[in-house]
Amino acid sequence: MTTEINLAQLRALVAVADTGGFGAAADELGISQSAVSHAVGALERALGAPVVMRGTPCRPTPLGEQVLPHARTAVASAAAVRTVAAQLTGGLTGTVRLAAPTTVCQALLPGLLRDWKAAYPEVTVRVFEGEDAELPAWLEAGTVDAAVLVDAGPLQPGAVALGADSMHALLRRDHPLAGQETIHVGELEDDDFLLSEGGCERHIREAYRRAGARFAPRHRIRDLNTLIGMVHAGVGVSVMPALALTMLPADCVLVPIRPAVHRTLTLTGPAGRPWSPVVSGLLAGVGAMTKGRALAGAPA
Repeated sequence: MTTEINLAQLRALVAVADTGGFGAAADELGISQSAVSHAVGALERALGAPVVMRGTPCRPTPLGEQVLPHARTAVASAAAVRTVAAQLTGGLTGTVRLAAPTTVCQALLPGLLRDWKAAYPEVTVRVFEGEDAELPAWLEAGTVDAAVLVDAGPLQPGAVALGADSMHALLRRDHPLAGQETIHVGELEDDDFLLSEGGCERHIREAYRRAGARFAPRHRIRDLNTLIGMVHAGVGVSVMPALALTMLPADCVLVPIRPAVHRTLTLTGPAGRPWSPVVSGLLAGVGAMTKGRALAGAPA
């Protein structure tokens, strides 16, 4: 193989893999679809085999899966070089792919994105919404550059503790328990329980275990908005993080549960490789931005 592999080809592969199509990758990169197709085709000729399975969506071939981590590293390194130069000549610049759970995307990220935009106008933050369990894998695989992780454990250098988010019972406002200051989870046993499978099941199970209460979900719901809609319709009750408050219709309420169960939220870069300078710069400014901005339902 005599054909050179270049950064444009690797960047095109990463974009197609992340967006699932050549058209979407073109929009992502700001070039034409034919340019993306040409770059991926040139990479395949250089490697002697396909790296992408054409379809809807497009997916990496086995070779593409093996090449992709190296392509991500190369693209990230090139971006880091540009960021280092920008820091020396006037400030942060570049793109950060940030992943977070749904409730964090709804309640915490809008304020952070606004503050980052004001402080770092040359930085673009792209948000990816995911479930708690899949975010660490996205981060370590290089699919995203930073993430808000749930119960991540000890902070690594540069990571930011955003706070603790407590679990609350979700009820219609006309439910007999809706006016209580707190609800023992055992008091929910007479209602049909709707379980969110978006990542909080272990926290809910822990609350029921500690209370010695019967845990028997009637329905398992993956989408949080669907679950809220079912509670709103009177189908049952649920338990979810306090940050979900911003998602609720007016006739639904959140009430703290007993025993209290919390999840910790950490904004961090990957543990297995160096952070890009732009990620380090953004996270360094978060402490001052969030000072005095308490999480809803956080323990005192």
